[in-house]
Amino acid sequence: MIEVAREKFPGVEFRVDDLEALQTDEKFDYILLVNVIGYIDDIQASLTGLKKICKPDTRIIVVYFNYLWQPILKCAEWLGLRMKRPIMHWLAPQDIRNILKLSDFETVKADYQILMPVYIPVISTLLNRIIVKMPLFRKVALHEIVIARTCERKKDGDGTTCSVVVPCRNEKGNIENAVQRIPDMGKHTELIFVEGHSKDETLAECYRVQKAYPDKDIKVMVQDGKGKADAVRKGFREAKGDVLVILDADLTIPPESLPKFFQAIVSGKGELVIGNRLVYQMEKEAMRTLNLLGNKFFSTMFTYLLDQPIRDTLCGTKVLRRGNYEKIVAGRSYFGDFDPFGDFDLLFGAAKLNLQIVEIPIRYRERTYGSTQIDRFRHGWLLLKMTAFAMKKIKFI
Repeated sequence: MIEVAREKFPGVEFRVDDLEALQTDEKFDYILLVNVIGYIDDIQASLTGLKKICKPDTRIIVVYFNYLWQPILKCAEWLGLRMKRPIMHWLAPQDIRNILKLSDFETVKADYQILMPVYIPVISTLLNRIIVKMPLFRKVALHEIVIARTCERKKDGDGTTCSVVVPCRNEKGNIENAVQRIPDMGKHTELIFVEGHSKDETLAECYRVQKAYPDKDIKVMVQDGKGKADAVRKGFREAKGDVLVILDADLTIPPESLPKFFQAIVSGKGELVIGNRLVYQMEKEAMRTLNLLGNKFFSTMFTYLLDQPIRDTLCGTKVLRRGNYEKIVAGRSYFGDFDPFGDFDLLFGAAKLNLQIVEIPIRYRERTYGSTQIDRFRHGWLLLKMTAFAMKKIKFI
């Protein structure tokens, strides 16, 4: 089979090795195990042996068949429609996750593919691109896919630098408070205020605070366009830190909680860390009822959409490493520049890269200055459209 493959695809390098006794030491970004683990005598030992060819951000993609299909597959072999194969292990998705965990790999997400393995015009497309993604049909799909990453953890972030980007529009009364309350993190912390054409002298206040606190590394800039996403992207472009942090200038997310996000990133527990405002009791006026209902709705939609449990998609505090952000930027054209908030841009990009998304429960406070800049109905409709668009690009591709 390898000889045939080399003839058909001369531009591709093919090698033959023994998964249970690998000879290569080359490191890989992705390792695909397609219907392989069912033939291995000791799956845990073989998966453990893969670590020597893994980078810290390597993704392991395990593809295995659903055992409910065993009678159909055997019938296909008997009819000559499928190559005959030896008997394979009976592995449920949970078995695969458990063995990965025992082998020091952490499951990022799972997926299900193929309801119609034989091509039938229109019907195959409908079943394999749409119906198979529906909750009632996923568990009977032919292929079960588990995506995992290494579980190696770093102890601390003493040598890691941090950039905190604070988009601010009409937030004059919160600027100095933010500077006083944002803790130092890692080796060095820089604060970047990106002002959004305010009407209340926010920009002048940013410059005043910059001079008033010479001991802090504070940068002030004015965004070029409109919207939070534009401000965040400009701040990230100018940032020098290894870890990038977004903090909303309304300070409804306490700045004192940021070290939790920073430690989750530098320790490797998460690759995109976001706040979860829906765990602890909120202050009375922190989130209006319709906003709360909207958050719960989008939580359900995104958990299904991204195949990772996410309870609070709209929390403005998000943290990730510069390298992962640059990967998201490089792949942004896949989704297009359609997100004025910047939250979905990061979530969709992280999901496409199979990054581990982790939520940290935080206490959500009332504003002490200014008023919300969210239009519940106009922005809610925009969020619905973005969700529908992402459904097509991520789920029903």
